Amino acid sequence: MPSTSRQPGLDTLRAWAIVLVFLYHYQVFVSHAPTFGWLGNVGWTGVDLFFVLSGYLIGHQVFAGVARGERLSLPAFYARRLLRTMPAFWAVLALYFAFPAVMGGTTPPPLWRFLTFTQNWGLQPGTAFSHAWSLCIEEQFYLVLPLVVLAAVRWRGPVAGAWVLLALLAGLGLGARAWLWSLHGSEAGPTGTAGYHPWVYYATLCRFDEFLPGLAVALVRHAHPRTWARWTAHGNAWLLAGTLAVAAMFWGVQTRYYVAGVGYGAFMTVAGYSLIAWAFALWVLAALSPGSWLQRVQVPGAAALAAWSYAIYLTHKAVAVIVARALALWRVPLAVEVAVVTAACLAAGWLLHRAVERPVMRWRDRQVPTLFPGARARGPTAA
Repeated sequence: MPSTSRQPGLDTLRAWAIVLVFLYHYQVFVSHAPTFGWLGNVGWTGVDLFFVLSGYLIGHQVFAGVARGERLSLPAFYARRLLRTMPAFWAVLALYFAFPAVMGGTTPPPLWRFLTFTQNWGLQPGTAFSHAWSLCIEEQFYLVLPLVVLAAVRWRGPVAGAWVLLALLAGLGLGARAWLWSLHGSEAGPTGTAGYHPWVYYATLCRFDEFLPGLAVALVRHAHPRTWARWTAHGNAWLLAGTLAVAAMFWGVQTRYYVAGVGYGAFMTVAGYSLIAWAFALWVLAALSPGSWLQRVQVPGAAALAAWSYAIYLTHKAVAVIVARALALWRVPLAVEVAVVTAACLAAGWLLHRAVERPVMRWRDRQVPTLFPGARARGPTAA
């Protein structure tokens, strides 16, 4: 549905997510050094924050209509998601395949892997446009979620069943990571750590459960309104709890995620990904609480950065590498390099957003304005 208002807290979180990702990729692909210290080291968790936000935002749209007794339209759902994510993705993908030496410098996976959103399966680090792995998992999530919701509505399942399913799926994610860590997590293990990124970090089975905390927040909002009202009356308490939880997980990522000579930590692999996502979900809850600082304070520039975040995510790695390579010829100071690269990445994201994303989304909102275009569902339906 077209949005009639913005949530300042969610804008701040989305802006924070893209900043984290940018800092991490800058260190890994541009400076090859800890340019931003521990903050850059933990920056990969920005993707986890994006997953949690996606889980909430899509869950909120779907659960709100179902709770009103409306019938979810699969064609409308898929059309809206396709028109939201695909045009910008296709534009950047075309650049990678048209100018591979400039954009990636390495051979990308086969085109069909990108078009079918299976690129993340067994993905080797260092390939061109490798950061599209997270988009693959998002699209797989968008494919499955409405089918599960429609099945629940058809069978008139109780709300308790939704919580049981979320718990089972969370357990599946933990179990999958435990098994795959035993194969790829330890340097002394049967295969070493070479398979960790292809089969754990990028793997759908190991990362899908990071959408669940966002879905849980949306489910509480629409299936348990009294509980929601009580919880959101204490927004600053959730903000404090979330900040402490995120700080604890950042410490775990910095000190326990990977230990040289040992391998990837068992706890941070098996439970860490889930705990990071649940910690971020506390921030989401705070962002939706009217009295919290996160909800009330509009951080300057956060709304714009949030609006451009998807376009920046798609373009920033190639732009950063291209610009940094050009600046290397001039031997500019590090601070100048960071400033110029950052400005270039912002400009590329803004351009893609204005030229592709925004026009398509406006057309989408005219052609497919809602996920629930049909008549209201008959009889009571479970949220």
